[in-house]
Amino acid sequence: MFNSIELYQAIILIVIGLMAGVINTLAGGGSNLSLPALMMYGLPADVANATNRVAVLMQSITASRGFYKHDKIDSDSIKDSFIPLFLGGLVGAVTASYLNVELLKPLLLGTMIVVSIWVIFKSDTSPKDNDKRKSCFESKLTLLTTFAAGFYGGFIQAGVGFVLIAAFVGVLNYDLLRANAMKVVATVIFTSIALLVFIVRDQIAWLPGILLGVGSIIGAQIGVKFAIEVKAKTLKIMVLVMTVFASVAAFMQ
Repeated sequence: MFNSIELYQAIILIVIGLMAGVINTLAGGGSNLSLPALMMYGLPADVANATNRVAVLMQSITASRGFYKHDKIDSDSIKDSFIPLFLGGLVGAVTASYLNVELLKPLLLGTMIVVSIWVIFKSDTSPKDNDKRKSCFESKLTLLTTFAAGFYGGFIQAGVGFVLIAAFVGVLNYDLLRANAMKVVATVIFTSIALLVFIVRDQIAWLPGILLGVGSIIGAQIGVKFAIEVKAKTLKIMVLVMTVFASVAAFMQ
């Protein structure tokens, strides 16, 4: 599937992958660049949605390693959220492999806009409050929220960064930087199982997916470095700006 590509097309995909890698690592919405790029080269929506996960997984693994080296990810948080994210991603991916992803466009736009505005106005979690981060098994709300984030990521991916930020900051009481770090770890979890589902369903166009992935690895490295050094207020503003651009891109598709 999609075994040939022109040089200029390869360069474009790598550059878009780089941009998406930076955006997804810092906030979310990078798939609103990569998905249209894949469809521009003739991939059907379901194949583009599946193929995009190759790059997403590559950039998320890279970003996770970067945040871990800077001590922004702890193993307890990963163990705590693994099961609901994994199961949510599995159910979402199976659903996506049979349904039209365009059905979720209004939900995607609404989610991105509401969450970004909410993150801007929410006060930062203090170091003391951050020590009281909630387990996803603490209540039905925390468990359902974590599962729903995994489902959404497995289903469509685009905009899932904003959903994960809402879950980790608003429901599980993470500060924004650690929420960003856990966001990429969560993406590795549900994208791994989603990608396996799409491989079994033969919905992956490997060449454009890998080209996007090459650029996204570089973008993720840049994104981690910037996220570690930038001030929380600046990061919040960037979340909002990226959301506006992502929403416009999704609206124009």
